[in-house]
Amino acid sequence: MKACVVGLLLALGPLVTLAGPQFTTDDPEPVEYRHWEIDLASQHAKTVDGWLGTAPHVEVDYGAISNLELHLLMPLSYNAPAQGSRYYGYGDTEVGAKYRFIQEQVWLPQVGVFPQLEIPTGNADHRLGTGHVDAFLPLWLQKSWGAENHKWTANGGGGYYINPGAGFRDWTYCGLVLQRQVTAKVQLGGEIYHRTSIAIGRQADTAFNLGTTIDLSDRHHLLFSAGRSIDGPTEFQMYVAYQLTIGPDK
Repeated sequence: MKACVVGLLLALGPLVTLAGPQFTTDDPEPVEYRHWEIDLASQHAKTVDGWLGTAPHVEVDYGAISNLELHLLMPLSYNAPAQGSRYYGYGDTEVGAKYRFIQEQVWLPQVGVFPQLEIPTGNADHRLGTGHVDAFLPLWLQKSWGAENHKWTANGGGGYYINPGAGFRDWTYCGLVLQRQVTAKVQLGGEIYHRTSIAIGRQADTAFNLGTTIDLSDRHHLLFSAGRSIDGPTEFQMYVAYQLTIGPDK
């Protein structure tokens, strides 16, 4: 999900975020220098208005220099309303850069920013894009503790989303994730987040997700999460991905 927001899905209904896989809330930890993370993923959400999501999207993150990650997300998106025409095609492209400016220490979390732009490459007439440039400006924090194979990690934060266009409004987001490394290859976790209304007549949303990361090897990983609104419009949401990590041997 580094995860953080796809504007095309804002145009279709409730918020579906593509933030730090596999949760909507991201973290400040960039990809290591000269390493790649490539995710082949799919994300879906169900409301009373129908289904929307990506099938699939490709997310590419690269460690350009120490503490700086470059980000690109390219989605094939769909809009399947309960009533009316259904559409499938290329959506809005997400670009960004994550920069960590405080390293984690014994009593200090790591801290970073991850500004992102949604480029209007999707067909707005088919509701596969917003037709305008959106921007998300978040601040993320993360702290870990415990033994390596039984480590706890908490990350969270929030930001401000600039959401122009007729009928839309700027909004804010905050979230918290707690994860535990239960074995050397399996991590389990959950999150809760809240966002304010994204458009005139749309309600705010408080939601949760439960998820896991399974390390098949040092390079191959599976990611999954699912959840729904606690107080909001989302009846069901799901993220699933295969992740390939590439980089120089240590």
